[in-house]
Amino acid sequence: MLLIHCPYCDETLPELEFAYAGEAHIARPADPSKLSDEEWRDFLFIRTNPKGVHFERWRHINGCGRFFNAVRETVGDKFLSTYEAGEPRPDVATLTGEAK
Repeated sequence: MLLIHCPYCDETLPELEFAYAGEAHIARPADPSKLSDEEWRDFLFIRTNPKGVHFERWRHINGCGRFFNAVRETVGDKFLSTYEAGEPRPDVATLTGEAK
């Protein structure tokens, strides 16, 4: 079972308390009407699926109900960090211990 930390409630709880909400830091188009059908399709459906560090959105559905971002290492399925929505991406090298 995954344990996820809610940065708003400051609690670490089982994953059943949360809902996955997709990839984080997706740049929304300023004017979707100017996109081609292919560009709109790609915006809606095409996401990265990395082997390694991934930035995700989660929602604390059985708690505060707020959305937050998480950094998860997909190979070991381990959360490296969580942070409030709207904050910039944390430095991955610092989180993985690769910083020098």
